[in-house]
Amino acid sequence: MENQQEEQAQLNIELTEEIAEGIYANLAIITHSNAEFVVDFVNVMPGLPKAKVKSRIILTPQHAKRFMRAMVDNIKKYEAAHGAIQDQEPVSMPLNFGGPTAQA
Repeated sequence: MENQQEEQAQLNIELTEEIAEGIYANLAIITHSNAEFVVDFVNVMPGLPKAKVKSRIILTPQHAKRFMRAMVDNIKKYEAAHGAIQDQEPVSMPLNFGGPTAQA
């Protein structure tokens, strides 16, 4: 009976070839309202004054918190296997995004 319940609880997730390739981003801009968190993933190229948002993910506050916990857990596992990730000095660049002030 327990195995039958576990089988019913499984979720099949499809990953297309296009999505599996991924999109490179080296900056995340996070904004929020009372109803959602918006994460814009950006590719900033050195020496260019303009950058493009490559992907936008919109999350409920509950999912944003779950995502944060999952990232913390995965970073701990990564550092346990590969050593501490060295944080770079903060990047100070003015972001003109046409919206409220964001943090990365």
